[in-house]
Amino acid sequence: MIGFFQRVYCVVRLVPASQVATYGQVAEIVSHRGAARTVGWALHALEEGTDVPWHRVVGAQGRVAPFLDERGFNVQRRLLEKEGVSFRADGMVDLDRHQWQGFAEPEIAALRQAWRF
Repeated sequence: MIGFFQRVYCVVRLVPASQVATYGQVAEIVSHRGAARTVGWALHALEEGTDVPWHRVVGAQGRVAPFLDERGFNVQRRLLEKEGVSFRADGMVDLDRHQWQGFAEPEIAALRQAWRF
């Protein structure tokens, strides 16, 4: 059985470019409904240069993390914009256009089986 953080990374790697998932959505897929904050901790623990596209995970309303680069730009927003993700006037990701639809229940069950739940 693989640990929670590794399951999070596996799911986040499956989110396609130009789409986003919410922390809660990832938590539910890894079978920990209500663990959205822990998903955030898992992504925060990633090393620089990771292949996990952490920037594709946003808050439930489409809020991006406030992490800034050395020039004061929001890193997550810049990475999402580079992939074609659009933002509403209030600065939130347009979830109606870009939220990942995730998996159907049989696909989630197969993932969980592979993780040996």
